[in-house]
Amino acid sequence: MQLFSELSHLVFPTRCYGCNSLGISICTTCRQEWIPHYYKTQITPLNVHSALLYTPTASKIILAAKENGLQGADDLLIAAIVHVLDKARLDQGYFTLIPVPSSRQSQRRRGRSFIVDLTKAISKQTGIGVNDCLQVSRRVLDQSGLTRVQRASNMHGAFSLKPGSILRGDAIVIDDVVTTGATLREAARALNSQGFHAFGSVCAVTACLAQPLR
Repeated sequence: MQLFSELSHLVFPTRCYGCNSLGISICTTCRQEWIPHYYKTQITPLNVHSALLYTPTASKIILAAKENGLQGADDLLIAAIVHVLDKARLDQGYFTLIPVPSSRQSQRRRGRSFIVDLTKAISKQTGIGVNDCLQVSRRVLDQSGLTRVQRASNMHGAFSLKPGSILRGDAIVIDDVVTTGATLREAARALNSQGFHAFGSVCAVTACLAQPLR
């Protein structure tokens, strides 16, 4: 087994998710940038809890998970979010994890619903239930090249609740990174539009936080 592992590394060498250097999946230098802490941000109407600042290294790790489907990169994001849930004491009480949905086009391209898969893994580690109740209800543009105002306009009205969804307790919206807050605000709007605020509160947890918010 050891021989097979060594041969596989020769044929398919491992590269660092953060800097692409040969070696281990995250090198010592990049690991220093990926040490989960705890940041709390107010993005009206949400409290957002995050583990790490959104650095170039963090961006590459997220892309390795999101676009390349690398399990080791997934594991780094999962561990970061679990860390925040513990630090913010959001693993106590009656909470439900609600993943930010992916569009059908993204799901087809990636072969999965990225945040939903992460959230299910987080649920297994924490014991907090998952409610995959949000869906993308209209076409949206790629957010990467948009300004803050354009992102808000692009996302407004983009999410809705799936038919038959039942909401109970307090909601924790899960996403990989918060940059302007447009996606998280839209998730909160979609939840509250169906009277969720009458049954519980909504907050958000992300692996990374852009600072300052763009």
